[in-house]
Formats: sequence, C-alpha cells, structure tokens
Amino acid sequence: MFKYQVSRTTGSTGWVIQRITGIVLVVVMISHYILMHYNPESGHSYEAVLARMQSSWYRVLDLTFIVLGMYHGLNGVWGIFRDYKLKPWQSITVFSLILVLGLAFTLWGIKTILDIPYVTSSSTTFLVK
Repeated sequence: MFKYQVSRTTGSTGWVIQRITGIVLVVVMISHYILMHYNPESGHSYEAVLARMQSSWYRVLDLTFIVLGMYHGLNGVWGIFRDYKLKPWQSITVFSLILVLGLAFTLWGIKTILDIPYVTSSSTTFLVK
C-alpha cells in the first residue's frame, strides 16, 4: 500500500503564507490608497504626514504594509531562485543575501515609522488648518 511521506522541504508552508500575505496586502493596499491618495485633501506635506501619524492606526497600517510587503516580496524572489537547480553553496549565498538585505530594509522601514515623533496637543495647533 502507498504511504504518504511528509517532507519538511516541500515548501507548502511558505506557499500558504505567501498566499495569505498576498490577500492581506491587497486589503492593506486598498486601505492605503483610500486613506492616502483617494482624498486629495489628505496632503503629502511634512505637516500632513506628521498630523496623520499621530494616530496609532496609521502607524499600524504602515508597519503592517512594510513587514508583510517585505516578506511577500522576498519570499517571492527566493521562490524564483528555488526554481533553478543551484548548487548548495549558491543556495546558501542567495538565501543569506535575501535574508540579510530583507532584515536590514525591514528594520530601516520600521525605524522610520517609529521615529516619527508624537506631538503634544499644545504644539499641534500649527498642524490644523
């Protein structure tokens, strides 16, 4: 009788996570478009961005966009490289580069979002028009 043997290297978990992050990214991207670009009054000046980022929800939206977008994109790049029969040292090199660069840019994006200062209510009067 045939017995199904599970392998940890099939990539099925990564495939499922890739699909889930894709679906979530579509929702986040639509939300981003509606909140940032659909309304022309939202503004893209420093003051408008600073005022918008006083809400924790915008920060969560941007952090979600950064983390899921980087994972989804880099996992897709790794999937392309997995399609080729690379030598083990080449696979390790490519995966290491993707991992190190991905972590660096993800942390840079997170730091950028978290470095935007919260402004006290008395100093936000210049933000309101």
